[in-house]
Amino acid sequence: MTQDWIRIHPDDTVAVVTCAAAAGRDLGGGLTACDDIPLAHKVALTDLAPGDAVVRYGALLGTARSFVPRGSHVHEQNILAAQPPDLDRLEAEPFAAPAVSLPRPDEHAFNGYRNQQGYAGTRNLLGIVPTVQCVAGVLNQAVARIQADLLPRYPHVDGVVVLNHDYGCGVAIDAPEAVIPIRTLQSLLGHPNFAADPLVVGLGCEKLTLQRLAGSERARDVLLLQDFAGYDAMLTAILTEAERKLARLERRRREALPLSQLIIGMQCGGSDAFSGMTANPAAGIASDLLVAAGATVLFSEVSEVRDAVHLLAARAATPEVRSRLIGEMRWYDRYLAAGGVDRSANPTPGNKQGGLSNIVEKAMGSVAKSGRAPITEVLAPGQRPTRSGLIFAATPASDLVCGSEQLASGITLQVFTTGRGTPYNLAAAPVIKVSSQSSLQAFWQDLIDFDAGQVISQRLSLEQAGRALFRQILAVASGEKTRAEAHGLSNDFCIFNPAPVT
Repeated sequence: MTQDWIRIHPDDTVAVVTCAAAAGRDLGGGLTACDDIPLAHKVALTDLAPGDAVVRYGALLGTARSFVPRGSHVHEQNILAAQPPDLDRLEAEPFAAPAVSLPRPDEHAFNGYRNQQGYAGTRNLLGIVPTVQCVAGVLNQAVARIQADLLPRYPHVDGVVVLNHDYGCGVAIDAPEAVIPIRTLQSLLGHPNFAADPLVVGLGCEKLTLQRLAGSERARDVLLLQDFAGYDAMLTAILTEAERKLARLERRRREALPLSQLIIGMQCGGSDAFSGMTANPAAGIASDLLVAAGATVLFSEVSEVRDAVHLLAARAATPEVRSRLIGEMRWYDRYLAAGGVDRSANPTPGNKQGGLSNIVEKAMGSVAKSGRAPITEVLAPGQRPTRSGLIFAATPASDLVCGSEQLASGITLQVFTTGRGTPYNLAAAPVIKVSSQSSLQAFWQDLIDFDAGQVISQRLSLEQAGRALFRQILAVASGEKTRAEAHGLSNDFCIFNPAPVT
């Protein structure tokens, strides 16, 4: 008989069921379900007395609140979550440089758009960056006109993207944490998919002045709507400047470039218990292949890796990187505490329906998408990398905020793993959607790009899945459209602003 459960580590006291199991069902391997156990939820592999360790991934998820017989459903209500790693103790541990051997990639190039400085683009886009939300209505009208009247004359330009946001005025612009949203917008001005030359449009009276955003020299090129005599004049000025930039973008062509010029992001959302077994580890293998070939890979989501920070600290390339990692975790602990919550606020109802019992379990699956490579740098939200390799970009876990902040840090493509499904997509960079189970891919054939659920069915090994995803990343970076991109889907640009709104 086949076995309807998967145990990841020999020390695990729970396993994940691979099918919905009614009470009394023989699950194979000498295990019988005592309760109804939903798909992807956990089953006890041994009797668990109150206080006994609940272990998955070889990691302590917590302890049993009450007696849990072998074969019983293990879930949020009968687990007391483990405490997060102590940052002070972690910082005091002796530093040891990581020693890992990465897999050998069989490809080392992609077809991208070379930029004079920095990373190459994977798309050739006219980017429009507003200084303040007040101009969004006019910009939306301008984008419609650009798409209808101008873009047809520039066939080598992939599109026009406006990154409307809610920052720029009505905020405490000099508050200490205002550095985060301001830096985010500043970083966007150099985005590779915009050829580091977006059209910047302001109003004229906002707190985020042009000099503060763009510097004195670049501020001269910013259009201020208050300088124009009404709507028609505003629109004409925007279209005139857009056409000038489109003519420059039209001259760009894809060319074979080394992977050292590629920068991508890794993110997960709508995770389930399979995410840490299929999609995330496959993404981790693809990440290691990219890093081994010279590319730069960002992973993020502070509250989703906080409980696995000890695993990440052991991969820090230098003592300074480890110190920065711990510092970002400490900052976020304080940020959550100031809001009256802790990291346990992270799991969503959908995460729990998908079998994730607490943030510890979610964290252990989340870090898998970072692979095994050493961490070469830690970025604060919106910072641009100064090194290549695997980088931790300290963003919130919110899909929309994480994606936006990674975009500001320069990613030109994102890999997004999901177990529950989401139509999420970035307007300024393609997003490859990876499903953790084949049933989601079958249900959402026109939204999911890669089915990592084949690992469960054993049609692919994890190694094969990771290498196949690596090849798909290079294909999309070279111009192949993702499904969400082909549908024209995109989410709002959401800046992380922990500073006060006035």
